[in-house]
Amino acid sequence: MRIISGKNKGRKIIAPSHLPVRPTTDFAKEALFNILSNQLQLDGIDVLDLFAGTGNISYEFISRNARKVLAVDNNYNCTKFIQMTADKLNYENLFVVRADYLAFIKYTEMKWDLVFADPPYDMETVENLPSLIFEKQLIKPEGMLIIEHKKTIDFSQFALFSDHRVYGNVNFSFFIEDK
Repeated sequence: MRIISGKNKGRKIIAPSHLPVRPTTDFAKEALFNILSNQLQLDGIDVLDLFAGTGNISYEFISRNARKVLAVDNNYNCTKFIQMTADKLNYENLFVVRADYLAFIKYTEMKWDLVFADPPYDMETVENLPSLIFEKQLIKPEGMLIIEHKKTIDFSQFALFSDHRVYGNVNFSFFIEDK
């Protein structure tokens, strides 16, 4: 994987092969950040990367001058790799937390301009994510939730659903907090 743009543009990051992850493809990530660059000012935002895996999305936000990114994953090896990479890239505003997503959502008091969630494609409760996140009020007014998911998931009936985009096998659903 590589960082697409920003201060570390072109930097390759090689994750260990033993991590239980499915990183967002460079093609899909580039398309996602093109959309975001046209809809948001990425410079100075606070981002939650839920199910962070390799940290692929976190690195991209930091490279594009996000104010703060919190990468959350329940796998020790993933969080260790993200922290090691953040240290190597001198990303002092990338914070890593090893936690189960449900526990994190339940106990956090933080609010975010953007929440990116990339749960395992076989996670059975993925359809509950928007409700969990919006009910806990994790997103600042006019903030955004993006969920990466398999093609069989349809979030279009959710009240705050905004858009759905497909890039190969990668699907992104967008939600906007309207408060």
